Amino acid sequence: MLIDDAVRFLSQVPPFQFLEPDLLREVAQSLSMEFYPKGTVILQQDGSVSESLRIVQKGVVKITLRPKGGGEDVVVDYRERGETFGLVSLMGGQQKTTIVAIQDTLCYLLPKERLNELLGSHPAITEYLLQFHLTKYVDMTSREIQGKSLFLGTSDHLLFTAKVGEICRRAAATVEPDATIREAAQRMSEARQSAILVLGPGGSPDGIVTDSDLRSKVVARGHSIEDPVTRIMSRPVVTVEEKDPCFEVVLRMLQRNIHHIAVTRDGVLHGVITNHDFMVLQGRSPLAFSEDIERQTTLEGLAPVSQKALTVIGALLREGTRAANIIRIISELNDRIVRKVLELAELELGPPPVPYCWLALGSEGRKEQTFRTDQDNALVYADPRETQRERVVEYFRRFTVRVRNGLIRCGFEPCPANCMASNPDWCQPLSVWKGYFTGWISEPTPKAVLNSQIFFDFRPLHGDESMAWALREHLGRLIPDYPVFLGFLANMLVKNRPPLGFFGSVAVERGGEHKDGLNLKIKGVTPFVDIARLFALEKGVRAASTLDRLEALRGGATMISDLVDELGDAFEFLTLLRIHHQYRQMEAGRNIDNFIHLDTLSSLERQSLKNAFRLAMKVQDLVMDRFKAFII
Repeated sequence: MLIDDAVRFLSQVPPFQFLEPDLLREVAQSLSMEFYPKGTVILQQDGSVSESLRIVQKGVVKITLRPKGGGEDVVVDYRERGETFGLVSLMGGQQKTTIVAIQDTLCYLLPKERLNELLGSHPAITEYLLQFHLTKYVDMTSREIQGKSLFLGTSDHLLFTAKVGEICRRAAATVEPDATIREAAQRMSEARQSAILVLGPGGSPDGIVTDSDLRSKVVARGHSIEDPVTRIMSRPVVTVEEKDPCFEVVLRMLQRNIHHIAVTRDGVLHGVITNHDFMVLQGRSPLAFSEDIERQTTLEGLAPVSQKALTVIGALLREGTRAANIIRIISELNDRIVRKVLELAELELGPPPVPYCWLALGSEGRKEQTFRTDQDNALVYADPRETQRERVVEYFRRFTVRVRNGLIRCGFEPCPANCMASNPDWCQPLSVWKGYFTGWISEPTPKAVLNSQIFFDFRPLHGDESMAWALREHLGRLIPDYPVFLGFLANMLVKNRPPLGFFGSVAVERGGEHKDGLNLKIKGVTPFVDIARLFALEKGVRAASTLDRLEALRGGATMISDLVDELGDAFEFLTLLRIHHQYRQMEAGRNIDNFIHLDTLSSLERQSLKNAFRLAMKVQDLVMDRFKAFII
């Protein structure tokens, strides 16, 4: 019975859960058990070394280190149910820390000889234990999440594992620049291809002509088919190397709204890959949904396509892609839906009286949406002449209300805080927006700082982007003149402490609708978003997304420049955990939220969650020390 209990326990904790059933039972048979009452010193620094790897079956132990120069012991870590300790002592021949039971604790003991056999025959065991005891383990956790049985791999996996050269099967049809449109069309027909490349000097592609160009530029506009093909070609030609991953090519097609990309091999033209190739490869791909969105001419047609686009997330999860890539695809699809709603509103009301730019804010501005979230947007328009002011204000009032209602029909819920362009406060000329930014930075009240956390993550989504970049430049010039503003941002950052208790336990909601749940967005993701924003604003980084901001800060003169990889890994892990949680809710027909229950996580996931929290707290402590004059 004791052996059966040990087998059941080990089968649920890494790295033993990776063992075959027969071997797992053999390991269980070699275990012994020890009980340590609260306060027991299990291993003493500089004392006898461990002869066994201890696996906590129940209770919690604290690991401390006494500095060589004397002083108080430093807490290194806590270990709880399913976690191990004693490996460093066992392998290194020295006991470098003190380990004390801070609760009544029961441990399984795996003898050194049996452990060495496992380490020699199972690389996965070695990798896990070394990572667990000596390094970070966010990457391994991400692999575990991606491999959960709910998301079994399918043929869709090719999109994220294959290289372009493996998919590109067609040679490129080409013509010389002096060829006529007729000759180009004949060559396309003979090659049975929907596009032809126009070669430039040295044989490199200088332009491209597609079936769509023949229809829209020749038939519709009456170009003579004897004209040079260069008159209707599009340029420049987007090219990728055959070693590039297919996913990146799909994303580039989405971002640039193109259907053909030239493929090169060591810089030499090799072939052409089309959106059709990916649709055949993947079935209902992001590109397919993108085309569905672009074909719609009414809100009635757009709304159901928008809802169906959510199903692409399941395919992305099954393909085991990184969280960063998932949210990029989701953002691209959402952007297309928003742009289509804006275009339909313009068709209904007529062209705008002055140029404008639609701004995406918050998570939408950072391209970090998981499932569709609340509307967070604003509108900036060119300063009108006094004689046209009333007409401009009335046009954009009607315009923004139509867009808001159209987005609601497409599944974008209105922002509870009314941070939307339909709010007259957030639909203003460029001069007023500059005044807003100046006021928020020069007089950083709590409300102003809160507004800055939402609005400073803006990016242009539609319209005249020059106004958005003018606003970004204005913001960049203001920050150095008002260092107190960064202090107030830092104050907001350190107030949102990760919910990690004194003994290393994760605090959850104690009551209410989400009892025993952890808000993975507010307490998990948000601290990392805030960290990246604070230092990006300080250094004048223009990027809006968290990962892009962190990358721009790599190697710079900031206190987090050496922590970029760790911060990025933690953000990636928390985002992926959140996406999986929300997808399961959607599949089960439940309301989507951000509250995750710890008992749904594996031991490795829980430990990685704690590591992410500890990293956030470490940076918050650094920020508190740096901006201590502003911390309340």
